Amino acid sequence: MLACGGHQASQTQTAPPPVSRPLAWLAGQRVVLTPVYRVREGDPMGWAAQIPRSREFLRGLDSAIAGELAQRGLEKQWVYPPDLARSMRMSPTYAVDPYALAVEPLRSPSVAQGGKIGDPLATQLRTMIALHDSRMVLLPVELRFDRDKSGQGIAVLRAVLVDARIGDVRWVGEASSDPSPTFSRALLASVASHFADLITIR
Repeated sequence: MLACGGHQASQTQTAPPPVSRPLAWLAGQRVVLTPVYRVREGDPMGWAAQIPRSREFLRGLDSAIAGELAQRGLEKQWVYPPDLARSMRMSPTYAVDPYALAVEPLRSPSVAQGGKIGDPLATQLRTMIALHDSRMVLLPVELRFDRDKSGQGIAVLRAVLVDARIGDVRWVGEASSDPSPTFSRALLASVASHFADLITIR
């Protein structure tokens, strides 16, 4: 009896904590997902300095996120960066360049749920949702590298959800990769997976 009870306690202690999905309600909606805006420089791991071409690196993260969400059933109902770029090519006088959004203000720590976004970003997002029959826009605004408590490095993706019809910030949060002792492109897959966890299960 004691051995059996100890085994059950061990199982309870090692059970992984439940995953929080603050954006689960988006899984059934048509959502515009913009490209990752930028990589923060000057991280404690020195990893950002190891990226020779940040634009290509970020496009790789865009693809990793889109692929992860597609595997979880959101391939057709969500609008991804390539879809936004295609709209721009088809309607250059009206559509917005998804890689030139005025996202910089959203990087501020003062941005919080319940706040408002201003122009020109507000106008840009309204144009986007008009073209894609949507309302919510999820903007991954910054990827940064940090050191966790064990001394290993992690990639952290900050994102902001905006109700583009009225310019309201609906959510601000982050997704972190699994820890790694070294920099590698495997961090992209890890942070993309944890980002998708905010929305839906595997």
